Amino acid sequence: MRIIRYPKREQWQKITERPHLDVSKLNDTVASVLADIRKRGDDAVKGYELKFDHVDLPALEVSHEEMEEAEHLVGAELKAAIQLAHYNIHAFHESQLFKSKKVETQPGVTCWQKSIAIEKVGLYIPGGTAPLFSTVLMLATPAKIAGCKEIVLCTPPGRDGKVNPAILVAARIAGVNKIFKAGGVQAIGAMAYGTESVPKVYKIFGPGNQYVMAAKQQVSLHDVAIDMPAGPSEVCVIADEDANIEFVAADLLSQAEHGIDSQVLLITTSEQVILDVQAEVNRQLELLPRKEIAAKALENSTLVLVSNKQEAIDLSNAYAPEHLIIQTKDYEKLASQVINAGSVFLGEYACESAGDYASGTNHTLPTHGYATAYNGVNLDSYCRKVTFQHLTAEGIQSIGHAVELMAEAEQLDAHKNAMSVRMKSLET
Repeated sequence: MRIIRYPKREQWQKITERPHLDVSKLNDTVASVLADIRKRGDDAVKGYELKFDHVDLPALEVSHEEMEEAEHLVGAELKAAIQLAHYNIHAFHESQLFKSKKVETQPGVTCWQKSIAIEKVGLYIPGGTAPLFSTVLMLATPAKIAGCKEIVLCTPPGRDGKVNPAILVAARIAGVNKIFKAGGVQAIGAMAYGTESVPKVYKIFGPGNQYVMAAKQQVSLHDVAIDMPAGPSEVCVIADEDANIEFVAADLLSQAEHGIDSQVLLITTSEQVILDVQAEVNRQLELLPRKEIAAKALENSTLVLVSNKQEAIDLSNAYAPEHLIIQTKDYEKLASQVINAGSVFLGEYACESAGDYASGTNHTLPTHGYATAYNGVNLDSYCRKVTFQHLTAEGIQSIGHAVELMAEAEQLDAHKNAMSVRMKSLET
């Protein structure tokens, strides 16, 4: 981890940079796979599963028997933990339900919105080095609350041709309709275009590696909506001299173990905190099973010493982290100044892991600085707001002349006429 002391503001852009990847060749590969999926459907998906996941699948859909088997393979304690997390995620997202309100903008002119669920959504759940069954809860639970009629899930199988049982149990608890054994680009293509087995969806959600992200961005150009652009996972911790060093180090490492391209940033007003955190990170790192991954991620990470807490929060806002942990004595004051962040964790006990699993907030968040313009997944992510309006004869009289004048000024005579004929009908 590199240490930067008292950087000037013109240095902040360099500090907040993320690693840049050359995706030109990657995009060509992704485009080729997507074109093949569009053309050959199931056969292409199975072919890429054999090539990339090294499994020969007779069928893509997870069977009822496999779902039953998963129930017996997941222990009661883990199942109870999944159910607790689901309860909290459900409670938090249910509180976001939209309440429509009719507004009379002028006499006889009434406008309102209606929240309508996206009918078909696709969820991508990575397998790889860590089967993210928690992401199943994060994505499927709000989809179910929103009222999505078809919730389709794709996830890569293991070498035995089966899906991780915890993923299947979480999918059942959260209300997923159909589950398919497909990973990577082929999964995104299958949900975007539809195949003989996999239904076409209207919006795709979920994290993934750079190939998955490239695939999501490519299919979003013409065929399907996506949740958000995203890159490698990241955390920023703001700590002062009162911070618990053991907790801070644990938080940095919990993010670093995600992958070698993960990034962690510590901002502090204390030189001693930097020295102590560095030593504690090294101590805890040696105890981690995934220490090689975490150590590689730490090479891209930075400890920054700033002059005061205002600089700390300003630098954090410039970074726009996916996760922001504020472990300072006056965390409430700093929290009120947060502008750019995906999800914020306040005080010494609010670790990122709580939000990742069971506090109730969603862990599908904008990365790579996209928190300046995007929010994380929430209930609205699964809905569209459709506007309605009703005009009475009084309403025509209220706004009719203004509409005519504006349409005429824009030289859109047919627009003007649509109002004019109504106004004339009221003269008789």
